[in-house]
Amino acid sequence: MDKRREFESIVREYSEQLYYQIRRIVLTHEDANDVLQNTFLKAWNAYDTFNRDSKLSTWLTRIAINESLDQLRRNKHLASAAAEDLSVAKGLMADDYFDGNETEAMLQEAIASLPEVQRTVFTLRYYDEMKYSDISKVLNTSEGALKASYHIAVKKITEFFKERD
Repeated sequence: MDKRREFESIVREYSEQLYYQIRRIVLTHEDANDVLQNTFLKAWNAYDTFNRDSKLSTWLTRIAINESLDQLRRNKHLASAAAEDLSVAKGLMADDYFDGNETEAMLQEAIASLPEVQRTVFTLRYYDEMKYSDISKVLNTSEGALKASYHIAVKKITEFFKERD
């Protein structure tokens, strides 16, 4: 199989999984689509150098996470200005592509309030049910540090909901 067809197969196989991983980090459909496109563009450009000793899904997830975090950084100044006018939860409830309820929107707001690393670890562990060993490979961090980040994130999210009761 030639490179192009092989890569088209990879895009078909991983698009949905990567989209949702990205979406949980960047939150909006438009940003998620942009990041997904950038992820596959970077993967295509680096495909010849991909080390086949590691899992393809881990490599793609690492690219997607890095692109998602880059997108958040690019949008940071916009987010702080928009935060005064619109909470994450209200924004999600107004998003035609968001299919959750108000509780899910509030959870996303709580997650969005976390620092980048905690947010990323939480989403990969909670939503994708990734093992700490796999997250460690994606984020190039020790499992112990990831466990600590996850538990701190859970505590902060719990406190977020308690404050709103």
